[in-house]
Amino acid sequence: MKMALIVPGLPHPLLCPERNEGWQRIRDGFAAAREELFAAKPDVLIIYSTMWPSIVGHQIQAHPNPEWVHVDELFHDLGSIPYRFCVDQAFAHAWCGAATARGLSAREVAYDGFPVDTGSVVALKLLTPENEIPACIVSSNIYSDRAESVVLAKAALDALEKEGKTAAAVVVSTLSNRLFTDFIEPGEDRIHSLKDDEWNRKILEFLADGRLEDVSQLSREIHRQVRVRKVVNFKPMWWLSGVMGGHNRFSGKVHAYEALHGAGGAVVTLTPSDAGVGDKEYDEEDVEVFGGDRGVLIAQGTPAAMPLPGAGAPPSAPARASVPATAPVTASPGGIIRTKTAPDPVGAYPHARRAGNLLFLSGIGPRTPGTNEVPGGPVRDAGGHQEEYDVAAQTRQVIENMSAVLAASGATLADLIDITVFLIDMERDFADFNAVYREHFEGIQATRTTIEIDALPTPIAVEFKAIAHLEPA
Repeated sequence: MKMALIVPGLPHPLLCPERNEGWQRIRDGFAAAREELFAAKPDVLIIYSTMWPSIVGHQIQAHPNPEWVHVDELFHDLGSIPYRFCVDQAFAHAWCGAATARGLSAREVAYDGFPVDTGSVVALKLLTPENEIPACIVSSNIYSDRAESVVLAKAALDALEKEGKTAAAVVVSTLSNRLFTDFIEPGEDRIHSLKDDEWNRKILEFLADGRLEDVSQLSREIHRQVRVRKVVNFKPMWWLSGVMGGHNRFSGKVHAYEALHGAGGAVVTLTPSDAGVGDKEYDEEDVEVFGGDRGVLIAQGTPAAMPLPGAGAPPSAPARASVPATAPVTASPGGIIRTKTAPDPVGAYPHARRAGNLLFLSGIGPRTPGTNEVPGGPVRDAGGHQEEYDVAAQTRQVIENMSAVLAASGATLADLIDITVFLIDMERDFADFNAVYREHFEGIQATRTTIEIDALPTPIAVEFKAIAHLEPA
């Protein structure tokens, strides 16, 4: 793959950029991305659009010259968009065949009058205005999970290899996708919520560092925190990482980030680079074939009914999805959990222990795994003298460490039912701690007890202990 692009699909930057400075900056971002795209000289532009939803399988646009006058169903007042695109029909056919071979339900769309979605129209009009690069568009199945998205990506790579072509991958999606439900004046546009903006900026920070696969892995936590009951804006990250090789070795550039009717619209380019961060941080299964039932993964080999060239023997049973982990998880008899993704315990105890459907977490503080550094600074130096510290930074790291232990146990923060918090200075630290706590737990509503104590075993100001409820094993 020559490069990857992430672009928003709402029509404002195309039809009326002059009405809002942010919309114009997104338009300018498209122009900068277009320069990189043309310099890369791919044979085909592969577009995964969240604005073309499908329910039955994956639809692949295969009409050689789809032509129409498009009007967005929500923002029709902005005007119409005449289009006539150039589609790589041979690649579309190869991709459909490869997807079917890997166990997916896929079919080609190749007849006059089938409407191209707004996002694909906007992307193609701004990235290849004269059809300089032929394209292929695939729908976003609203029920597909991460495994299915990765398999769809690998099918695209199969098709490229068969056709002997190079490609640039484009995902059309906002970051946060929470739009205003009433029409607004252009000058009033802003990101819908502070939580959305916070996660948008975290995603962009990762992408600027070339950490595409880490964004793909991080999506589960983002989805839980923003509490939007759909993952449409994360599917393209799963697909994009899969089609780009599932790693973090990229040079990333954020060309623009602005509000689009409340959603977070960004233009980002990613180019393969040896100077990138490196391999993915976590270790989820690298599924090759979709097993036919969403949530059931076949990670190695293939079903007997759908052999792939060079594939190994089918496994005796479908493998379950592994939990994200930066290092192997040690699960001992008796439900004991130890993981290198959290700081090492300071005594003879595990990170967590499962008993039936309950998971008991040992007390965990803000030390950084591997280095034992304390974000926000320790409360005292090596000589025992008091130091200034940031309890908010420590609290965030505690929650991150606790999330790692939960992930190693097959759980998330949302599974917590009871939390005990220990603070060494209630009067000084409670307000700042509580503000950070609210960001993560307001929607979870676990019970909580906060206790002031004289000291903790390491020079930290805050520690959590918790109980989670898990699904039956």
